[in-house]
Amino acid sequence: MRVPFGASADRLERDLLKLVEANQAFNATLRVAVVRNRGGQFEGPGMERGADVIAFTADLTQWGSEVSLMYGAHGRDSASPFAGTKVTSWSQNLCWNEEAHERGFDEVILLNQDGQVSECTSANIFAVRGAEVWTPTLAGSGCLAGVTRAVLLEEVRVPGLDIIERDFTPRELEQADQVFITSTTRDLLAVGAVEGRKLQCNRAVLGRLLDAFHQYQNSYVAARDNKREAVR
Repeated sequence: MRVPFGASADRLERDLLKLVEANQAFNATLRVAVVRNRGGQFEGPGMERGADVIAFTADLTQWGSEVSLMYGAHGRDSASPFAGTKVTSWSQNLCWNEEAHERGFDEVILLNQDGQVSECTSANIFAVRGAEVWTPTLAGSGCLAGVTRAVLLEEVRVPGLDIIERDFTPRELEQADQVFITSTTRDLLAVGAVEGRKLQCNRAVLGRLLDAFHQYQNSYVAARDNKREAVR
């Protein structure tokens, strides 16, 4: 995206923690955006910084126990050079999300140019098939490399379950033993129905995945707390 960004990870972390302290937002959502200032015919006068960091906190959203999804055709193009890029120009996703709510659904399953499952407007998607847990590939589906998605693929281990990247169709999704979506504000959230069709529900498997994910969360937070105490 050609955004010049010179701040170090340590400095960014310190600044964000100051915001958390100031807002007393210890169990909240933290949104961070890096905004490009330079370039293009609409650049304002006297711009000295190449980019600004904008952050704010908000209360956690209560998502409920499950969601109902609809399909959105041609929502992603895996061949696009900007596929998988998380940008502030979110207007397309916003329109799809609003349409879903108007039609009585919670979210949209965006399909790619080949009609395969990619992701939702603000979440990744997983399907449990027997001992395997599938999520669409980055290159094949055009989906975003979400943080919670990466944790499940790279950090979480559940005996008897194999969490893998695999492209799949809506038909395969609807035949799954359990479907769930993931994001940093939702963790793992069950999908109850797609386009009004009730899906199979294997909450035992989802419960094991959630337990393993929460164990990782707790160990991560504890390690960060220990690191900060050591620095002090």
